[in-house]
Amino acid sequence: MDKQNPPVVVIGAGPVGLAAAAHLIDRGIEPLVLEAGSAAGAAVREWSHVRLFSAWGEVIDPVAEKLLAPTGWVRPDAAAYPSGGDWAERYLQPLADLLGGRVRYGAVVTGVSRAGRDRVVDADRENQPFVVHVAHADGREERLFARAVIDASGTWTIPSPAGAGGLLALGEKAAADRIAYRVPDLRDPAVRARYAGKRTAVIGSGASAFTALASLAALAGEDGDGHGDGHGDGDGTRAVWILRRGISGSTFGGGEADQLPARGALGLAAKAAVDEGYADAVTGFRTEAVERSGDGRLILVGEDGRRLDPVDEVIVLTGFRPDLSFLSEMRLGLDERLQAPVALAPLIDPNQHSCGTVYPHGHRELAHPEPGVYLVGMKSYGRAPTFLAMTGYEQVRSVAAAIAGDLEAADRVELTLPETGVCGGAGLFDAPEADQSSGGGGCCSAPAAGPATLTIGVGAPASSGGGC
Repeated sequence: MDKQNPPVVVIGAGPVGLAAAAHLIDRGIEPLVLEAGSAAGAAVREWSHVRLFSAWGEVIDPVAEKLLAPTGWVRPDAAAYPSGGDWAERYLQPLADLLGGRVRYGAVVTGVSRAGRDRVVDADRENQPFVVHVAHADGREERLFARAVIDASGTWTIPSPAGAGGLLALGEKAAADRIAYRVPDLRDPAVRARYAGKRTAVIGSGASAFTALASLAALAGEDGDGHGDGHGDGDGTRAVWILRRGISGSTFGGGEADQLPARGALGLAAKAAVDEGYADAVTGFRTEAVERSGDGRLILVGEDGRRLDPVDEVIVLTGFRPDLSFLSEMRLGLDERLQAPVALAPLIDPNQHSCGTVYPHGHRELAHPEPGVYLVGMKSYGRAPTFLAMTGYEQVRSVAAAIAGDLEAADRVELTLPETGVCGGAGLFDAPEADQSSGGGGCCSAPAAGPATLTIGVGAPASSGGGC
């Protein structure tokens, strides 16, 4: 590959990575998209059974649509809600196909550096192209030059553990045969058999947990083995919802106050599962250990010494975290808590924010001490939840403009986020009383400097750990 005129390398052919490529092409810049999977949206396809809580009109990047329009591509009904599978097949794959040889599959990025410079060396560093090391599915290794690197690889591959301290709980690894870290596809007969008639613990408090609880409640109802009266006798399909906090007014999201109705409906469905007796809530429980009972089932042990009744299965939905290993030779400026860019972190810190509202941000908030490298999409949020896909589209619009040298456009951020209906600070942690219902001085009140335009949110799907 030409060292004198290299492309911009985009890591990941998911929604945000492909949008980045589209924006680069629109700017007359050649992209090269490296995708570890065998098809576009490989991670999305792993939760193909989950329906997004945003409609088609909110999950298609405008510039990508402009590229697709002349090809005969048929835009889906803007008001309909796609599943992950729909999103991949009807939008992401056609977009990748249009990009043709600019997208390479089975290409795993193993490292990024500057040509001839490790992270220590200052001399002439910024004048050197990036070097991207790639391992191909056929065993080949390759070094590619890049003028800039946009990492849109997401966080899907590294789910957070059940252990409340961020590490695997004692016994968690040994109990892997009964623990899942994704929302199960209960349409699959084998998966359905795994959970039907069983007692399942669901650990987590976001959209993924809501989806799992609602799915298990529906399974209980369909099979006629759910009690629905809050007084189950231990038989039939049952869920135990494990929350590290208590239940407060904001636990189930904004409900009918959410300006994305399908997102609000997720929380209402989870609430119904509890209210109707299909799920028992255990609050203030921080998992320390997972033990086996005499019959092989699992016992969750809390840091406070509580031992829960045995369960057949555990579904851990506590979020995801970024893979930074292949960026070890890059000079990144990451927040020590979230592993997100330092300028972005205060806007998304779950210690302060209880909703998905994020003030406008683009290339400046995403910049690092290493010029020309950007983490975008879900990966830009590090360990923070509530990422919204249209936020990623806006990120790459700004980044592409910055790479093109159009700083006026790069600095212009114009999006409006449908509010969640929940905003009160102390988002995921501390005492339940720290939460407030929406309205009046919540964590996402506009800054004193004046009203802010809020980013529009297309939900990262419930199963991704990124939606809220």
